[in-house]
Amino acid sequence: MNTVIRQSVAGLRAMLVLTVLLGVLYPAVVWGVGQVVARDQAAGSPVSFGGKVVGSSLLGQQWQGDEWFHGRPSASDYAGDTSGGTNLGPGADLDAEVSTRAAAAGLDPSTAPADALTASGSGLDPHITPAYAAAQVERVAAARGLDVGQVRSLVVSQTQDRSVGFLGQPRVDVLELNVALARLTAPSAG
Repeated sequence: MNTVIRQSVAGLRAMLVLTVLLGVLYPAVVWGVGQVVARDQAAGSPVSFGGKVVGSSLLGQQWQGDEWFHGRPSASDYAGDTSGGTNLGPGADLDAEVSTRAAAAGLDPSTAPADALTASGSGLDPHITPAYAAAQVERVAAARGLDVGQVRSLVVSQTQDRSVGFLGQPRVDVLELNVALARLTAPSAG
């Protein structure tokens, strides 16, 4: 019986030590390093406009109105707590969904970029392809009374190249593009 008690106390002591080390100290050190080395990234990569945080460059969000660039459709309405795709495979249901999205966006499904008509796997994708951004240029320029060339140049300036020069595809962060658009059209402080 004495051995059982000794082993139980040793196990309890090991559990307490490991809980303090791995459950308190290690997370605190990682958090502290994150605050020093990459403060914005550790805080969720916030994007500010007019002195106010308007979103995260890591998460897509809903944009209403012709004056804004729209992100990739989301099956979860961009809700992080219910993120996920539609799980629709090739068939009538997906065709109907694509047709509905194409009609709502005024796009021809046969020529529209795929990311304009299909939801991402997470429903939170903050990026669109440069082709989808280009497909929206005329609508945004007309809604804001801007020159199409000026809006097209803004899209080009906001296009990010492949990561490390060869990973992924060129992309446009919709939030950052819309913030740049808002800065472009904001009244100047006289």
